Amino acid sequence: MVVAQSNLKRILALLRKRNRKIVFTNGCFDILHSGHIKYLESAKKRGDILIVGINSDLSVRKIKGESRPIFSQKDRAYILSALKAVDYVIIFNDRTPLKLIKTIKPDLLVKGGDWSINEIIGGKFVSSYGGKVVSAPYLMGYSTTGILERIYNGIKKTKT
Repeated sequence: MVVAQSNLKRILALLRKRNRKIVFTNGCFDILHSGHIKYLESAKKRGDILIVGINSDLSVRKIKGESRPIFSQKDRAYILSALKAVDYVIIFNDRTPLKLIKTIKPDLLVKGGDWSINEIIGGKFVSSYGGKVVSAPYLMGYSTTGILERIYNGIKKTKT
């Protein structure tokens, strides 16, 4: 389910009342691939509720450049919300998810294995109240940027 940030506190209060273990992760999730799916399934197994924060289109452009995202925030949120592993999707405009993490206060913060524990944004905050921070195993060969490079290089080769 795609959730507006204005509804988040109400939803979180209900989940906490039911003693649900809340897992949070975030990313751009542009061009969803099987590496993303495996990662999200792994994150979901660590708790009861998986909340996924996705960078807004503006935020993605700031991080990845003007040619990104390939898919709009609305499309990316819809696709992610259709996955069995994902309970809630929230779009955020900031360059990092720190404000969102501070609002959610997840029991578990998960990022991909390409991030060391010390690099995970919000990790110190989550640890400060007893939450756990996890770097999930990195799946080699799965990268949106890599996929786009292979597509671009294939197009480039066919034009020469």
